[in-house]
Amino acid sequence: MDEKLALAIVSDIACPWCFIGKARLETALARNGLTERVAITWLPYELNPEMPEEGMDRTQYLDSKFGPGKRREIEVRLSEAALESGVTFNWTRVTRSVNTRMAHMLVAAASTVQRGGDMTAALFKAYWQDGRDIGDVETLIQIAVEQGFDEQAARDELSNDELRETVIGLEDHAREVGVTGVPFFIIDGKLAVSGAQPPEVWEQVFQQVAAQRQQAEMPQF
Repeated sequence: MDEKLALAIVSDIACPWCFIGKARLETALARNGLTERVAITWLPYELNPEMPEEGMDRTQYLDSKFGPGKRREIEVRLSEAALESGVTFNWTRVTRSVNTRMAHMLVAAASTVQRGGDMTAALFKAYWQDGRDIGDVETLIQIAVEQGFDEQAARDELSNDELRETVIGLEDHAREVGVTGVPFFIIDGKLAVSGAQPPEVWEQVFQQVAAQRQQAEMPQF
């Protein structure tokens, strides 16, 4: 594939499978020598758009969604999948479920200067490994500064109504085209992959994309 691979990733920072899926994709890209040959766009999705802005206790949230006492079972299953993928979760620090609207706004703002991937990685780490409240505006501003962004600029972006509406519009569009869960990947604008697929599946996808591109370049008679 000579031309860069266009890869749109629909995800939510508060989605643990998105964190795992990101790691698995990166492993597959490295194995296939594609790390520098892919142009990634991060698109927002909120698994819990009705989450209060202040968030809520994570145990309370999981009990209400999956039933009482399921938290440990869920965390064990995720930890097993994460271990295979080179990802770690620090469950003792992840005590709150968060509203991720502003986190998506921060990624969108960073994407305008081709830093969306860096910001996404920083937010995943901040939430799932450091246990920081990424629904809190001051925490998000601190993370932005740590990533080299100007504090006032970050503050302005997180209070930008136009940016907020852009993020909401992107989330609505994802649902309109049939995205019902994340992570969700769109390759070259036409091939869709759903879920945190292992590197072996991604290798098959890359082969399929290469074949499709080759066919498209063939002269038509």
